[in-house]
Amino acid sequence: MKFDQKNRTSVKKLIPLGVFFLFIFITNCDIFKSFKQNIYLADPTIFKDGCIYYLYGTTAGGVDSTNNGIKVYLSNDLVKWEYKGYALKKGNAFGDKGFWAPQIFKRDNLYYMFYTVNEKIAIAFSESPLGPFKEKNRNYFKAKHRQIDPFVFFDNNKFYLYHVKKVINDNEIFVAELEKGLREINEETLTKCLSSECPWENEDNIDFKNVQGPSVFKIDSTYYMLYSANNFKSSNYAVGYATSSSPLGPWNKSKKNPLINFSNINQSGPGHGDVFFNETKNYIKYVLHTHNSIDKLRPRKTGILDLIIDNESKTISLKNESFKFFKVNKK
Repeated sequence: MKFDQKNRTSVKKLIPLGVFFLFIFITNCDIFKSFKQNIYLADPTIFKDGCIYYLYGTTAGGVDSTNNGIKVYLSNDLVKWEYKGYALKKGNAFGDKGFWAPQIFKRDNLYYMFYTVNEKIAIAFSESPLGPFKEKNRNYFKAKHRQIDPFVFFDNNKFYLYHVKKVINDNEIFVAELEKGLREINEETLTKCLSSECPWENEDNIDFKNVQGPSVFKIDSTYYMLYSANNFKSSNYAVGYATSSSPLGPWNKSKKNPLINFSNINQSGPGHGDVFFNETKNYIKYVLHTHNSIDKLRPRKTGILDLIIDNESKTISLKNESFKFFKVNKK
């Protein structure tokens, strides 16, 4: 076949069409999709050590839906994430089911992990943020009620354990000072912080009233607590905040709550996250989970957004269009 001018013109017309169909093929092909996938962790937390960010959380489904411990990812830039396996494995510390809501911090060259398991709060230790976190005595915090969602806060040479108790039928947030060894609480300091009282905190009337997922930080002399409310199964699961002049309270809920919900990030069921600061502390980053979609709860997906702090008015606001999902790079 001779390629005269007419044929050349026809081929030129077909090239853009071919490129278009190639693009459609690539973007819909599972092989190419697998290079970058959502991270499926609920109740996420980020711990920064040196220049590395470590992401932990509750296993939330996806390809590996087992719940045999606490998984960890790492990143240099909060954009490219690499899966590193289990930081804590079942059998290395207390508990055998329901590994939820970890929090990690460093003290005296040792890394501590507080976590929920068997609906109790336990602790494990490691020489590396990647683990393995272990606790040979299989200790946990003894309590009369179910305890979940630990958050440890250090202030004025004291450690405080914020956590959630199921009292009668409601989830409520409590705090207590930790003893020096960080393995027991000082019962005399046990104080209730928050319960569900506001209309937005029980919009669907699912099961029992619920506040959970506390995350606490301090700026100047003001203490801030971010918390989640509504049932985690509800699309109305959302985040609010409260302020106090003391780590033990009393806590005053913001009149502008909810701070993060379906309407302002366009994602179903956002909540139960953790905060960490940028270098200048004029805004904070909040890592959280959302439902998989409007119609599907699991596997829950992990995302991040920016919150702006107004030190004068002692208020927090959401930075517009800052929300994004975390992705893991697949090799």
